[in-house]
Amino acid sequence: MLNFRKALIEDLPDLLKFEQCIIEAERPYNSSIKAESAFYYNIENLILSDDSYLLVAETEDEIIGTGYAQIRNSKISLDHKRHAYLGFMYVSPAHRGKGINSRLIEKLIAWGKQNGVQDFYLDVYSQNSSAIKAYEKTGFKPSLMEMKLNLK
Repeated sequence: MLNFRKALIEDLPDLLKFEQCIIEAERPYNSSIKAESAFYYNIENLILSDDSYLLVAETEDEIIGTGYAQIRNSKISLDHKRHAYLGFMYVSPAHRGKGINSRLIEKLIAWGKQNGVQDFYLDVYSQNSSAIKAYEKTGFKPSLMEMKLNLK
C-alpha cells in the first residue's frame, strides 16, 4: 500500500541517499557538479522549517519517493508576493511510471494552496526531457531558462 507523509528526522539517512541519486542522475546535464561531497539541499532544515513541507512516499515502510514545497518571496516585479518552490522530486527507479511523482506534486500543491500560495515553480535541466514531460503532465509549463558560460 502506498502512503504519503511528512518526512521525519529519522528519515534523514534514506533522504541523503536519494539526494545522491538525484545528483548522479543530473551529472550528465551539468559538468560543474562537484565530483565529491556534492549536496543540493539542507534536508534537516526542510524537515523542521514551517515554510517547507518535505513529503515522502512509502510502501511497506520503505521510502520510495520524495519532494518538497517551500514558500519563498517572489520577485517584486511579479503580481504575487510569495510562491512555492518545488524540489527534491525523486521516485526510486523500481517505482517509476506509477504516477507517484504526480501524486507527490498534487499533495505539495495542496499544501501550498493551504498556505495561501497560488504560484508554483521548479527547476529542471533543459535536456532532461523525461522530467519535463512528467512536470508538463501535472500542469507546469516552461518559463525562464537559465544560461551558463564556463570559461575553464
